[in-house]
Amino acid sequence: MINGCIPWELFALDERLSRHRFMVSPMTTSAPSSTLAQHAPHNAMDDSDEIARFYDRCTDLMRELLGELARAPDVPRPFPDIEDALCWPRRRLASVLGGAGRLRQLEFAGRRPYRFQDARQSASGRWEMWMDATQAHALLAARSED
Repeated sequence: MINGCIPWELFALDERLSRHRFMVSPMTTSAPSSTLAQHAPHNAMDDSDEIARFYDRCTDLMRELLGELARAPDVPRPFPDIEDALCWPRRRLASVLGGAGRLRQLEFAGRRPYRFQDARQSASGRWEMWMDATQAHALLAARSED
């Protein structure tokens, strides 16, 4: 591992960074979840036991994603920014979310331990996701028990 990235992913990461070298991504500011326009807010988990159970049942990649979201609570970020922070190739985040969809539907009635803004609501004009402070605290507590 080099700088937290697996070596075979470094080429793709370097290529993406050089391709977007002169682009500036929009800055997102931290705002309480209640003031942000959300996509399907009724699906966001707020019970710490439910979040801990989700963390226990999900895949390692989903755990990695949840850990990254908990690192910066209440800060919506576009998918590519999250993938870059995790040294993941493009579209892996969407794949991980899709893979967790069945678990969410069957065991959690479609609920999720993170929040979304769709492209029309977000500052970046892209889908963004984040964890609120309550969700992040519950996740960190679940990780410490692990």
